[in-house]
Amino acid sequence: MIKIPKKPDNKELINFFRKKKLNYIISKSQKKSLSTNQLKSIEAYKPELLDLYVIFQIIKLNKRISCVEYGSGWSSLLIALALNENEKKYKKKIFNLRRNYKFKNLIIDNEKKYLGITKKRIKQVDLKLLKNCDFIFSKCRIKKYNYNYVTEFDYTPKINPDFIYLDGPDQFNIIKSSDGFNIDSKDLTPMAADILKIEFFLNPGTIILIDGRGANANFLKINLLRKWKYKYLKNFDQHLFVLDEKPYGIESKKILSFFKKNKT
Repeated sequence: MIKIPKKPDNKELINFFRKKKLNYIISKSQKKSLSTNQLKSIEAYKPELLDLYVIFQIIKLNKRISCVEYGSGWSSLLIALALNENEKKYKKKIFNLRRNYKFKNLIIDNEKKYLGITKKRIKQVDLKLLKNCDFIFSKCRIKKYNYNYVTEFDYTPKINPDFIYLDGPDQFNIIKSSDGFNIDSKDLTPMAADILKIEFFLNPGTIILIDGRGANANFLKINLLRKWKYKYLKNFDQHLFVLDEKPYGIESKKILSFFKKNKT
């Protein structure tokens, strides 16, 4: 069963970021000691501390080792931190798992600017964390799925992730469809369909976490074809999907066994 963190109170939340040596995210008084680049990094998109806490804890509590993130931002930093900690703890225990991307987050975005900001931010915290990240720029365009307009990145990574975080693409930077439709309007919402393309490659136990984007979560809930358990995490405004199926082969069984054994 997937472990979901309890909602922390404000003191617990602040202490969490202090222990991770991320004080500059939470302390206004420390801004005077920051470089211009660090200040720009903070102000580009102000961090939602509770969202970041949940992402980190789900990866840690459920021993995730291979991630895909649609969109980039503060979440990329916390995913890198969580994967780095899992690597230190589990690296020797997963040598027999058939995985090309171990303790790696593939970050896909249609905004070069924010990929660059994210990369600089991670370097400022710890240069070594970059080994846990791949930064991928891809254009994103409007397509149709069962007569419904959706967005799809041009690039699909050759990875079988056990954790997918959906918080992109930027809906105001999408290439319009052949008939001229686009979602670059405040009346519309993001509607990413990329996960549907890789659904049947995913292993049992795979987690999908969606930040807000309720309409997109509903679209996936209706169109995903395998046996998924869905839960709306009301305390965090996050949507959680878990692939709840039995392993379908030896390698699949090994991976699922790793997740279930000696959970932290």
